[in-house]
Amino acid sequence: MGPKASPKSSKRSKKARNEAKKAGRGKRANLPVAEEEEPVNMESLGHPEIYPLVLTTKTQEIFKCRIDEDITDEEPYKLIKKQAILEDLLNRAAVSDFHPVKKVIREYPGDEILLVYDKDFKYGLNFYIFGTEEGKENYLNPPEVSEEQDEYKELPEDLYVYQPPVSKPWVSLGSEKEIEEESVKDARRQITYLISRKRCHFGAPVTFSDQNASRVKDAYIECTAYPDKNFTLKQLEQDVGTQVIPQVKDMSTQTKWTYPKNATTQYYPREFSEEEKEILGQSKAVADFLHSVCTSVEIALQQNELLNTFTDDWKLLAEEEGSFGDKSDTHLKEYQSFTDLHSSTEKAITCVCWHPTIYGLIAVSVAVRLSYEDRVHFSGKLLLQPSLILFWSFSDPIHPQLMLESPDDIFCFKFCPSDPNIIAGGCINGQIIMWDITAHADRIENIKAGGSRSKKITLKPIFLLEPESNKETMYIRHCAVSSIEHGHRKVITDIHWLPDTFEVNRMGHVFENRSGTCCQLVTCSADCTICFWDIRPMKPATTATQPTEKKKEESIEIPFDVPSTFLHLDLAWKPLARIKLSKGESTLDHCPTKVSMNEDHALFRTQGNQLSAIKGFSQTKVMKTEEIRPYQNLEAGLSNILKPIEDFCTKFFVGTEEGEVMYTDWRLERDPDTGRLISKKPKSLYTVHDGAVHTVQRSPFFNDIILTVGGWNLAIWKEDIMTGPLLQSCCAPKRYTSGHWSLTRPGVFYIGREDGYIDIWDILEKTHEPAQSQNICITMITYIKPWTYSAKQQFVAIADYYGTLHILEIPWTLSRPSANELSSVNYYFERELKHLEYVQQRKDIREKERRDMELEMEKKKTRVYTKSKEQMEAEVKLDYESYLELEKAVLISLGLIKVTEKV
Repeated sequence: MGPKASPKSSKRSKKARNEAKKAGRGKRANLPVAEEEEPVNMESLGHPEIYPLVLTTKTQEIFKCRIDEDITDEEPYKLIKKQAILEDLLNRAAVSDFHPVKKVIREYPGDEILLVYDKDFKYGLNFYIFGTEEGKENYLNPPEVSEEQDEYKELPEDLYVYQPPVSKPWVSLGSEKEIEEESVKDARRQITYLISRKRCHFGAPVTFSDQNASRVKDAYIECTAYPDKNFTLKQLEQDVGTQVIPQVKDMSTQTKWTYPKNATTQYYPREFSEEEKEILGQSKAVADFLHSVCTSVEIALQQNELLNTFTDDWKLLAEEEGSFGDKSDTHLKEYQSFTDLHSSTEKAITCVCWHPTIYGLIAVSVAVRLSYEDRVHFSGKLLLQPSLILFWSFSDPIHPQLMLESPDDIFCFKFCPSDPNIIAGGCINGQIIMWDITAHADRIENIKAGGSRSKKITLKPIFLLEPESNKETMYIRHCAVSSIEHGHRKVITDIHWLPDTFEVNRMGHVFENRSGTCCQLVTCSADCTICFWDIRPMKPATTATQPTEKKKEESIEIPFDVPSTFLHLDLAWKPLARIKLSKGESTLDHCPTKVSMNEDHALFRTQGNQLSAIKGFSQTKVMKTEEIRPYQNLEAGLSNILKPIEDFCTKFFVGTEEGEVMYTDWRLERDPDTGRLISKKPKSLYTVHDGAVHTVQRSPFFNDIILTVGGWNLAIWKEDIMTGPLLQSCCAPKRYTSGHWSLTRPGVFYIGREDGYIDIWDILEKTHEPAQSQNICITMITYIKPWTYSAKQQFVAIADYYGTLHILEIPWTLSRPSANELSSVNYYFERELKHLEYVQQRKDIREKERRDMELEMEKKKTRVYTKSKEQMEAEVKLDYESYLELEKAVLISLGLIKVTEKV
């Protein structure tokens, strides 16, 4: 057998094995393939010639070293040709299980390498090899016991034989590392002082003189002696002995048994007679008693009205037992991570969507991390690289299950609510792409949920998972693309499916849905437009060229791997209606980035119930083909008459690139001058964000509450309130990049930042700052998407700028709402609404007071400069009299008249 290890080494090997199991999940996928790893040996355990490694079932079959078949407990080893291992490294490269010990294999001097099965995971993994010929020979041919040792064994046990100590080589068990860690070393940088003086002062004569210490302050300190009481105490010792004997008493009792019997009784209520009632009514004692207890009875009645005294407070404080996770834990836990190792370019994740019906399946869209100038410069190289949507599964964190191809990078996409096999996405070039993965539905539905934490399933590290036969990634081409001439001119930033309850015509008016399925889309783009699209075929034109056009369409050959579901839309798809968000007087337009429709709330609320509903839908095999695949016959229902829906809210929220939040109407109206269809003016427009708005989302619990995130702050709005947001946060230390409401708690939402942190807000706990912050990655968070699998298991998907998708498990405290949390959050919104109305009223009052003050000031000014007619005549008369007096004085001074004469 192999070399034995000490108990301390076995503990270390067990620790190493546990660390290897913990590090197994998803960590091997993050190692770069091109980097050569340094082989790890067991030098710390005293066996530097042993190198542990992992062999999967496929590798065991290749080298014929299968456990319990080729390798048994009696013969747990096998000699493998060195050349065979080198050929396996050449063929499978980094996928080969011998890749971690590639350096040891190449430098091995012999032709055959000894492979030993480690059943008990003594060295951490399931196999290990010997890197030297000496170790192999010691294992195959263990050294024989000497004759002197045999003689010692034959001696009786009672006889002691002295054995002189023999010096042995030092075997390191890791103690020197502990000594080195515990030793004190100079870790801080030493402080150096430089004291200098001028050269002319060197050797200068020094004169010392006596000085009286009492003349200089603090020049003399006297330390007088004083007695210390701690050393003058005398301790007296006393030895006392005692013993306690308890009193003993014997007592006995016996219960007398009585047989059960049935007994009945009957009584009548005691009533006062009329005379007794009169006596009690006139009694002073009864009156004094009622007067003394009247106050206590009133207080008791008031307490019963305010608080139910029969309520069990302990039961209300108690929580449900058997809940998932620790109730005291409030941090998100890393569950799994996905990274595309096969991509040769650096890409960022732009959008994330969970599959509505399949557990552990999530789709992400990736785009190249380049600016507009770099895209133009490298446009030739980018055309050679496919733009993809990747489908990841919990069962395989390395290989994507499906890859949806598109002509350009996808920046947003959504699953169809009526059929999750239909996917619509928006490209950077302004086109809309449609995919139909119905042919591959069985492939993704049969994926083993390896990430599910069930008690019946034995969890294994990812590097021990057996490779399956369906690991080859499927590339799926798009089945339709919109017309690039009639669509958006710039990148599509948001896309939504309209519900199956209504549809919109070219004027924006709302009618009942004739098809009964989701057949219309709404998109917004950086070209300042919002478009409505219809995936159903247009009504055929009654012209003579109709047969020839049909023949041309029939003559087009469809590729075998592209479904014909949306063939009528390919390269001819035009928007049904187009809304242009004009700024009014200026020629500029608003640039929308995100939209939130009023009916998104219904789709959002039914997301959690789709899992159980569509599971039963997939199990039912008696349904008709038209019901299972509703998009095979899109022309059905087009001949029905449109029935308008009255009192339908056609207003929606729009976030713009300038940080504005707009509340407008999608219905178009005709310009009275030109007769053209134009969009209506916005109902309200506020600039509350200092950056582009990238999140506009309705609360899953309140249809009229909207969360907007952009720049360095966030805001919460209430529909039909034109005075401003209910809540507006202050500027954050880092820029916000994404946001999402919690699916189970009404007052919680998640905000992603550019430094890789996620802020968790709880408005019932704090409204001026996040309740907690947690670091997720080292780069910018680009998207947040939570998902509820069950009441006890919830996940949140967080995508970063480096293309890594982090799956985190939401703890119990962030997923379980309190008993009356919904009503408390509703009360908070109502209180903020009243506060907003009060502030608006105060503003109106102050504005009115300001206008009154200005009007009064104007009146005062007019009073100062306006004179009556009598005042003006009196002033003129006074001026004339003063003139006459002046004239008389001048004439007298000239001697023209005498003093007695009159002028």
